[in-house]
Amino acid sequence: MKLTGVELLRVRMPLVAPFRTSFGTQAERELLLLRAVTADGEGWGECGAMVDPLYSSEYVDGVEHVLRTFLVPALLAAENLTANEVAPLLAKFKGHRMAKAALEMAVLDAELRAHGLSFGTALGSTRDSVPCGVSVGIMDTIPKLLDVVAGYLDDGYVRIKLKIEPGWDVEPVRAVRERFGDILLQVDANTAYTLSDVPQLQRLDPFELLLIEQPLEEEDVRGHAELAKHIRTPICLDESVVSARSAADAIALGACRIVNIKPSRVGGYLEARRVHDVCAAHGVPVWCGGMIETGLGRAANVALASLPGFTLPGDTSASDRFYRTDITEPFVLEAGGRLPVPSGPGLGVTPIPERLAEVTTAKAWLTP
Repeated sequence: MKLTGVELLRVRMPLVAPFRTSFGTQAERELLLLRAVTADGEGWGECGAMVDPLYSSEYVDGVEHVLRTFLVPALLAAENLTANEVAPLLAKFKGHRMAKAALEMAVLDAELRAHGLSFGTALGSTRDSVPCGVSVGIMDTIPKLLDVVAGYLDDGYVRIKLKIEPGWDVEPVRAVRERFGDILLQVDANTAYTLSDVPQLQRLDPFELLLIEQPLEEEDVRGHAELAKHIRTPICLDESVVSARSAADAIALGACRIVNIKPSRVGGYLEARRVHDVCAAHGVPVWCGGMIETGLGRAANVALASLPGFTLPGDTSASDRFYRTDITEPFVLEAGGRLPVPSGPGLGVTPIPERLAEVTTAKAWLTP
């Protein structure tokens, strides 16, 4: 497959409500989409990076620069490109996993569409639908939090994840547990704590949480292993796991009992499958995290979440969790709090041209 051009699209989409985490509040999602064009058709990619380097070191302007300057030209120069060759061809460029993931996703989508295969089939799907959880941001008040959680449970979501930070942890968890009883409940700290907070984190143990996600800094894998000795709540790593190798190391150190797999964070869906395989080999359950994706990224994530090792509900929520109008046909929660795995070629979805045009703020066309 010869790559003949790549279009970069800057997109800005308002959220249905501001989403607050320990590293800031988002009222809109500005992101970068890619359209990879080949002689046999095209494919779409989506970058998970945010506008600012808060969740990770990557950010939208930086992603666009490295794609324009290094990554896309390297693939345009390849005579016979496949998705499996993307990572080796880009390996000489250090880091930039989110940028590489978006480009690999677009190439993989184009390749699978040309062969009439779906993402799910290519990755190893074993289910035609997946159970869905929802991520609930930090709220101004506990009564507001309870109202929001009640709404998501009424919608049918089977698992609730609460964002936490120092000063917003034990009391909101207690309130949700007391109000809603034995629901599937977990928390996400986004690196907001240190080992000095062990006594506070121990106060979460009585609430029988599924997990606490990424309590410490992303590079502090040994710290997570130490923390695990002092709390009963299972530790799940997110930001710390950037590859299959890092997942294996974290598991070997006892730093986690669960792993959140975000394809953009680990460099793409092919590496995400390798992370899944490593975790499965060690009996470590995984689930699919989210980066407030459009329908493109959501389609790929749902396909990934249908692999056998994904035994916990992911952040694969319906389109209307974040967007009033998606750029693809919306993903709608079905009975039992599930989303169907797209079965069409490639991602199984494409942007609706009129909707994409409404939210696109800039375009760039890259050719050999």
